[in-house]
Amino acid sequence: MDLATVLGLGIAVVGIIGGNIVEGGNPMKLINIPGFMIVVLGTLGATMVSQPLSIMLGLPKAIMKAFFGPKDHDPAAIVDLLVSMADRARREGLLALESEIEKIHDPFLRKGTQLMIDGTDPELLRQIMEIEAEAMKHRHHGHYHALEFMGGIAPTIGVLGAVMGLMSVMQHLDEPDHIGPGIATAFVATFYGVFTANVLYLPLAKKLEVVSKHEQEILNLIIEGLMSIQAGDNPRIVREKLEGFLSPVQRKSSQEHEPAAAAREAA
Repeated sequence: MDLATVLGLGIAVVGIIGGNIVEGGNPMKLINIPGFMIVVLGTLGATMVSQPLSIMLGLPKAIMKAFFGPKDHDPAAIVDLLVSMADRARREGLLALESEIEKIHDPFLRKGTQLMIDGTDPELLRQIMEIEAEAMKHRHHGHYHALEFMGGIAPTIGVLGAVMGLMSVMQHLDEPDHIGPGIATAFVATFYGVFTANVLYLPLAKKLEVVSKHEQEILNLIIEGLMSIQAGDNPRIVREKLEGFLSPVQRKSSQEHEPAAAAREAA
């Protein structure tokens, strides 16, 4: 689970609701079913009008990535795996990697390894993998752009809900005791719109964009690793090249496995 997302969301909610309590407000007054329906369903419906159905259907799964992160995408572990593959391919040939395919969990790496074993031309292999990576990038863009749209339109839908509430209040001006509470209730819709936009939709969109960039870096790492393996590069050179994709901390973690690989190569 991505602690930054969970903790950040919790801190934001505690800060906003806690501030309301300190100010003398009653959080229960923020509960308003009609306002919630107007903002949430109105925003969802407007977004569906603007986006393909495939994007909307895939949005819940994409949002889960913001909370749990991408699976099987530890850069240091992938570098270690590619270096190990390079070592074996250099000693036993590319066909020796066929027994490794079932152990590879990442579908992108598995596909590239199979194409490499099948003798695909290096330039064609790179083109196929880059097209796959670009298609994945396009799908991810659709998801966080949909959330950005929701973040942009939710406050406006909230204002619409407030206007509708005020219209209802205006119909009862002959009841002064109900005007104040009625106006307060009307503005709850505006609160929902601003709250969902700035605490949920826009932050989640940004997190998905960050996750997408991270995944693209991993795909580029895999492509470069496969090209090096196919070219028959020395495992040490493969590691040096791929560690350029890693942060200093990840690089240190990856280098812990280097002595074992060097010993295998010397043998």
